[in-house]
Amino acid sequence: MSKQVPQVETIFCHETGDDYLVVVERDGQRLFRAKLGLSETSAGPRPAKFRIKEGSSEEPRQPDEFVELARRAERIRISEQTSAAARRELTEMLAGYQLEDKAKAVRTCRYCASAGRYSPITTETAVKDDTDWICRDCARQELERQLSFTGGGEVTGAAKDRLEDLMLKVQDLERIVNLLKGHLDPDLTKFDTISATVDEVDPVRTDSLSLHPGLQNLLEDRFDTLLPVQSLSVENGLFDGEDQLVVSATATGKTLVGEMAGINRVLNGKGTMLFLVPLVALANQKYEDFTDEYGHLVDVSIRVGASRIADNGNRFDPNADVIVGTYEGIDHALRTGKDMGDIGTVVIDEVHTLKEDERGHRLDGLISRLKHTCEQRAARQDEYQGAQWVYLSATVGNPEQLAEALESTLIEFEERPVPIERHVTFADGQEKVRVENKLVKREFDTESSKGYRGQTIIFTNSRRRCHEISRKLDYSAAPYHAGLDYKRRKEVERKFGEQELSAVVTTAALAAGVDFPASQVIFDSLAMGIEWLSVQEFHQMLGRAGRPDYHDNGTVYVLVEPDCAYHNSMDMTEDEVAFTLLKGEMESVMTHYDESAAVEETLANITVGGKAAKALNDRMLGDVPTKHAIGKLLQYDFIDGFEPTPLGRVVTEHFLAPGEAFALVDGIRKDAHPYELVADLELRDEEL
Repeated sequence: MSKQVPQVETIFCHETGDDYLVVVERDGQRLFRAKLGLSETSAGPRPAKFRIKEGSSEEPRQPDEFVELARRAERIRISEQTSAAARRELTEMLAGYQLEDKAKAVRTCRYCASAGRYSPITTETAVKDDTDWICRDCARQELERQLSFTGGGEVTGAAKDRLEDLMLKVQDLERIVNLLKGHLDPDLTKFDTISATVDEVDPVRTDSLSLHPGLQNLLEDRFDTLLPVQSLSVENGLFDGEDQLVVSATATGKTLVGEMAGINRVLNGKGTMLFLVPLVALANQKYEDFTDEYGHLVDVSIRVGASRIADNGNRFDPNADVIVGTYEGIDHALRTGKDMGDIGTVVIDEVHTLKEDERGHRLDGLISRLKHTCEQRAARQDEYQGAQWVYLSATVGNPEQLAEALESTLIEFEERPVPIERHVTFADGQEKVRVENKLVKREFDTESSKGYRGQTIIFTNSRRRCHEISRKLDYSAAPYHAGLDYKRRKEVERKFGEQELSAVVTTAALAAGVDFPASQVIFDSLAMGIEWLSVQEFHQMLGRAGRPDYHDNGTVYVLVEPDCAYHNSMDMTEDEVAFTLLKGEMESVMTHYDESAAVEETLANITVGGKAAKALNDRMLGDVPTKHAIGKLLQYDFIDGFEPTPLGRVVTEHFLAPGEAFALVDGIRKDAHPYELVADLELRDEEL
């Protein structure tokens, strides 16, 4: 500071030990810091020492310089964090120079004051840190420092942004840090609420349907009126044979649309009903449902895999009235030339599977091959009128486009029967289990107004993790995944349905629609295997929370491990993915073809359709490069003209991609043991 005392705007004083830290500002910029010491005189307290601080050094000045600065200042501010005695001393000293009117006590950031910064704060801008208040900038720095010691690593990216936003919203640093310690503060974890919605639809009375008497009586015994989505479907030609794409949320009754159409046509002699699902677990459940509900009216069979049900070896009956099958099970029958008889109705459940990389092209090809099979049969038999197609999905981002591509009438119903509250909290892998245990216990200890205890579905990304979590939950829980045998899965389903289990811990199997009436869904992971969930998959899974006949609302918890990825091929972290999924728009359902998928489906179409293969390719949703695929099939010796070679027939009957086929052929030529071949294929799939 020059010997000439500058004009200043603000002098800030903060107690530091026996002295005072003085910060001098002009135009909002700090000019310098100084240390002020007072001593008691006969006239009262007066400046005794005044030192200018430059880094760690101090330059002595005349104490009267502080008095001159105070006279030139527009205002003098004293930190509220200064003790009452010290504030009285400062005020008395200023009064001795008739400067007390300039002085005012203000709340300031203690971190800034310690660092020689003047940072006044208000109740609107301050953040509580333990028992004190600090400014937003210091709160951000302190949050970052504390998070670096919490959860096993530094928290950055989307998780840090979310935590900072929450901290500024609630103005409490400790509450935010506690989120990473498993404290379930609902005001902080809540992300949003998906409200219950009701679309006004005039209900169709069941006694007005004029169906086959067997089905008519059954429906009238169960319902007086149809649900809205069912009423919309009926009003738009369901019983007139109209092909339909039905898009409606979970638990709104869309499955019955397909059942009513198919059973009615079966009973009226209009052909077999195929009800197709993506997973064996779903096929098993639907087989039992159909047997229980319609077994006194129709014969029901099941087709999964190559030939038989996975539990007790019941043989597939192609002459049954109703055939429940997996996509691959029915496709295998087509690829091996089995006679499917007169197909009257085809219901494709979970039709959004069309967008999946792994099996989307197979469903696309199956639809084309089934339609071709029905058309060929109709051409040979005048009495056969072909099939009605009903496609079902809870989540489609482009329903109008998909309905047009499937040549069907769109039945879209956006009602959500119960509200879903969505929460986000942060925890590492081990802490997640402790959080899940708290959530499961809290939910199971709660009873809805309908008299049902709250039950939970926990989604995770591996079978091993399913068992790990279920073992560590205090209340009775069970793993549920495709690796369990049929008997074990049925036992879990029964116990959950009878409220003997507080939770099931599963991989993707339940997301596709196995009927567990859960009130709560927890995402232990946002990955499915080594791939992040899509928005569509995420919504499909969270839609399992809350059933109108059981619960008053649904709850979803997304447990996020900041800066976590489950495989080095993942280009985002779990916290980034979480907010992308929560805020994202549903992806379009459309099938995409790489070379391997194009070759596989073209080979299957040649096997089923011969020279009509190009027409089968052209009618598929995805853009299949037919000429290139045929060229590759010839190069690989999978076809001879428009006939599969013996090698090609084996490849298509076993759903092998070209790379898998060549790996097997190479192993066979080298006399590799069958177990080694299977292990190599499994490892190859893991790497992919």
